[in-house]
Amino acid sequence: MRVIIDRIEENIAVCELEDGKMINIPRELFEDACEGDVFDVVITKNDEVKEEQTRKARSLFEKLINRENKE
Repeated sequence: MRVIIDRIEENIAVCELEDGKMINIPRELFEDACEGDVFDVVITKNDEVKEEQTRKARSLFEKLINRENKE
């Protein structure tokens, strides 16, 4: 996906997408961002990290349930 930085407002980069839609993105995600800069953005889904987060959440939930059952 290609985005063009239309303007910078405080810490927000107001960006135009290829289809003309405008979105706000934290400026810190762009290195040395300036108005008019063009970035190619690639977003990939990370199922491995998602699964690990799900395992951690389940573990915490089970610990909470077990603690409540003991009281």
